[in-house]
Amino acid sequence: MKSSFFKTVLAVICGVLILRVLGLLLFFLFLGGAVAGGGASIPRSGVLDLDMSTFVIQEQSKESTTPDVMSMNFDMTPVVGLHDAVTAIGIAATDPGVKYILLRADNMSAGMADVEELRNALANFRTSGKAVVAYTDNPGNGSYYLATVADKIYMGSQHGGNSMLIGLSARLMFFKDILDKLGVKVQLIRHGKYKSAGEMFIRSTASDENREQNRVMINSAWRTFCGTMAAARGLSEETFNALIDELALNFPEDFLRAGLVDELMDHETLVNKLCTLAQVSDVDKLSLIPFTGYVTNKVGMGFPGRTNVAVIYAEGDIVDGYSYDGVAADRFVSIIDEVRKDKSVKAVVLRVNSPGGSVSASVKIRTALDRLMAEKPLIASYGDYAASGGYWISCGCQKVYSDANSITGSIGVFSMIPEFSGTAAKIGVGIESVGSNKHSDMFSLMRPFDKEELAYMQASVEDIYDLFVNLVATSRNQQPEQVDAIAQGRVWMGSDALELGLVDQIGTLEDAISYAAAMADLHSSDEYKVVAYPQPLTMIEELMLQFGQGPQEPSILSGTPFQGMGKAVEAMQNGNPATVYARLPYSIEIR
Repeated sequence: MKSSFFKTVLAVICGVLILRVLGLLLFFLFLGGAVAGGGASIPRSGVLDLDMSTFVIQEQSKESTTPDVMSMNFDMTPVVGLHDAVTAIGIAATDPGVKYILLRADNMSAGMADVEELRNALANFRTSGKAVVAYTDNPGNGSYYLATVADKIYMGSQHGGNSMLIGLSARLMFFKDILDKLGVKVQLIRHGKYKSAGEMFIRSTASDENREQNRVMINSAWRTFCGTMAAARGLSEETFNALIDELALNFPEDFLRAGLVDELMDHETLVNKLCTLAQVSDVDKLSLIPFTGYVTNKVGMGFPGRTNVAVIYAEGDIVDGYSYDGVAADRFVSIIDEVRKDKSVKAVVLRVNSPGGSVSASVKIRTALDRLMAEKPLIASYGDYAASGGYWISCGCQKVYSDANSITGSIGVFSMIPEFSGTAAKIGVGIESVGSNKHSDMFSLMRPFDKEELAYMQASVEDIYDLFVNLVATSRNQQPEQVDAIAQGRVWMGSDALELGLVDQIGTLEDAISYAAAMADLHSSDEYKVVAYPQPLTMIEELMLQFGQGPQEPSILSGTPFQGMGKAVEAMQNGNPATVYARLPYSIEIR
């Protein structure tokens, strides 16, 4: 009986290993084919085809999205960095080989702030005298917002598509009821009546404060979207909203009748129209330049020069330790110090796209940034998120740029500790604790806190909240009472944050780079190069991380590479139930 069981287990393990090895072999065969066919040249002249469905917009360019070998997901969608995309559009404006831009925004993968900055870049492109022509089959909130920058919007005449131009919404999920059934209790200690991180685990519905902040945030974002789209098509916001509310935009004819598109056409008519605009006689002479190829050829990775403006990308959760995921404190401190000591770097932009995370990690990073700012100009630029810990590390920069649709603020902190004594009881597991001191098992997760322990945790949260508020007050030249009134963990859109004094100006990453350069007396882009930190991992490095290997990290003792220490430290710290966080409770996508 035992022998049969172990044979079965061994067979399962061998089967899993064989599948993973086969998956890895299949991937490298796939990768070899992709590399073999990846060196194709692009047309020297033609129409720049900005097809948003063929790539992903992120903060930094990299080879592609990384395949997940373990799940045998070999998706390798190209990843184009926002700065590279905007730079390429700028180059195209003066490139005699680019006749105009064909914008196909359906099925795009980009955040709200990214779309805003791309739209600004396309608007600047049009000032060159060249046209932007948009085509859509299934317009959505984000894709139509981007398309309205075009000189003309054409739409497929066929029925069967789905219009998703229906306004913005937020969906909040709550797990208290199911956790109660499982016997899990979540102890949430926080300061800030709007600090909703963790609320999903202790309530069945949203609190009034959480509901209010989400309503204000969504409405603020929609005002920006709606106002821009309506103005571009010569409509009032009231008329545009009425079309949305009455579900009057169902079929292509509805869009044409409402004036939201300029013409309906099938594929053949579209191709003929593109030929006419490109001033070629037939489709055989029409060259489409793929945008990803254009970015690679015209922008590329670039190399530092003698005079540089550095952009430090703080993207992802802020975590303790040394990690290649997110904004790991020890890794980023070393990057910030490297930039500070580099004499070729004359100014720095901190590009933040982070919902926050660990308070201790945020403190480390902010301290390193303060050292840098004492020596060089430091400007902040906000992407989709610069909230909680993301705001903590950046609000002290000499100037803060935000997109209108960036999410920022969330000045609040929380600690969340689950306890599973009820779960243990439900499954018939007895728990008995033996400790050296009265509270030595308070973080065992197997009993609730008593009053003294709750007070202990609350005191820590209150202390950090006061630190956060005073840090913001000093950084933004406000009184702590002013900051507290708009803090309480509340999130704000960039347009509202500007009115509240949380940011200095609505502007793009390019605006921040130009301002940082000017502070270093560099007034022309010919005088400096833009260099990015950190360098994205290669696909091979990311694959190695999936197998427990990867780039080496420095030892805290010797300063020499020591593989694995940081991962262990990070694992211990991230597993510490007493960690206090400054983080958003959700993420937002634009569709």
